Amino acid sequence: MRKRRIAPAIAGWWFRIGITLLGVVIAAGLSTSMAVSSPTPPDTGKTGPFVHVTNPSDNVANQRSDNGASARTGTSLTARPLPTPTTTPPDRRGDAYVTNYGSDTVAVIDTMTNIVIATIPVGDRPLGVAASPAGTRVYVTNEGSGTVSVIDTMTNIVIATIPVGANPQDVAVSPDGTRAYVTNEGSGTVSVIDATTDTVTATISAGGSPHGVAVSPDGTRAYVTNGISHPSSGTVSVLDTTTNTVTATIPVDAGPQDVAVSPDGTRAYVTNSDSGGVSVIDATTDTVIATISAGGSPHGVAVTPDGTRAYVTDSPFRAVRVIDTTTNTVTATIRVGMSPQGVAVTPDGTRAYVANSLGAVSVIDTTTDTVIATILVGSPFGVAIATT
Repeated sequence: MRKRRIAPAIAGWWFRIGITLLGVVIAAGLSTSMAVSSPTPPDTGKTGPFVHVTNPSDNVANQRSDNGASARTGTSLTARPLPTPTTTPPDRRGDAYVTNYGSDTVAVIDTMTNIVIATIPVGDRPLGVAASPAGTRVYVTNEGSGTVSVIDTMTNIVIATIPVGANPQDVAVSPDGTRAYVTNEGSGTVSVIDATTDTVTATISAGGSPHGVAVSPDGTRAYVTNGISHPSSGTVSVLDTTTNTVTATIPVDAGPQDVAVSPDGTRAYVTNSDSGGVSVIDATTDTVIATISAGGSPHGVAVTPDGTRAYVTDSPFRAVRVIDTTTNTVTATIRVGMSPQGVAVTPDGTRAYVANSLGAVSVIDTTTDTVIATILVGSPFGVAIATT
């Protein structure tokens, strides 16, 4: 009898163990089935217990974790959107092209590293330099050979040499890149170059000893400084670029050298080396509305892309004067190298490059108006920034 009582007890005990094991197996099977058949996370903005993860093998664990959290709190979770791939363009200020008057070369400076990356042979005594708006070409005036060298910025090779007038000084390119304007000091003219054919298509008579040149942002005008138009003063010739004729002659101070036009086209700034001033021209009325004292002998001038400041080189004082274009006053004086001549500002407005004719280029941080680098390049005179 005792034996029969023990047998049912043992049987019941084994039965309970079997039921428990079966439950475990069923539970595991259901869990695996749920993990495998979990739907794809919904579109952005829909609700649901889904989280995008980088590693697909972690999806199951993450979804189960979120499901549990949702159940405990009684709320639904918002699906996180898939990240949008982005490509950030590299920071680039362009390359600086610097004419070396004494060595008949152009030095190319990488403005991100301030290292000379190329030296290009050009004509005799290179002075002025300008880059096309697209940054694909650089034009260099060669005073000694009466030519303009055209540099391909992709290869940094001279691809054309264009005969112009006598003693070419400066060059400026139209905003659409189709024309280049060259001042010929020796012949008193301005040569107009067709950038497609690399030929001179027009020659315009300007005042005595034309030197600097700049084109308005809309391309309708070119401003040319005339150094010896009058014994005690100079002039600026205004050219109509459609008809290639002089439409106005503006008296300025003695010894006008360089000229720069504001980004909005309303003002032109002219450096007068003999009087030590900068003439401010109202482009609407073609009259001088202010004269700013800028040191001993100002030469180069460049306006920042936002139009708020003009940087002017002062050769005998080894300085750059910073002009506030709203108040027409000098707000800072920056010491640079010996005999600064040309100056150019990067397209992003963060740097100004100054060509010191006795051997170096000074790099100015325009935020602090301090020199942050000095680059040895030879005998620099002109400088332009080419951004491709």
